[in-house]
Amino acid sequence: MEHTAKPDLSSVTRLPPADVSTGDDELDSARIEARQYLEFYTWVSAIKGEYLGYGAEGIIYIFLFEIETSRADVNPWTWVIVGDVPPTYLPADDGKTPFEALDGYVGALEVWVEAARQGKSVAKLIPVNVDANPANAEMLAGRLKFLDEKILPELKG
Repeated sequence: MEHTAKPDLSSVTRLPPADVSTGDDELDSARIEARQYLEFYTWVSAIKGEYLGYGAEGIIYIFLFEIETSRADVNPWTWVIVGDVPPTYLPADDGKTPFEALDGYVGALEVWVEAARQGKSVAKLIPVNVDANPANAEMLAGRLKFLDEKILPELKG
């Protein structure tokens, strides 16, 4: 199945080429983390374009990448979220704007938190790079509450 969902590019800022600093060390570090996270996946052949959707220093960064992929089932537009939260990617099919991407991310992680609290399997849920146990669930729940109450309203405008 060919993915044609394209994000709203008016909601993001195009970044300079990867070898050019933005002038913001924190942003550049987050961008490198997001690139490395995305390039880990074999379905990413190359990164063609990079955009910043949102950044809150030390908390969260939302990037949009235009990628080259050899697989027809992979949308060439992919959101990557990094920061003081579990890193993840979301295809642009799941959100056209940084708000929609973050809203989907928070929702998927809330499902993970509930499963981890109850000791249920998280194998088919959004990948989180910590053990699924009640202590980690509570720590993540606190971060999600902050994103939900402070960052999402700011993104919604």
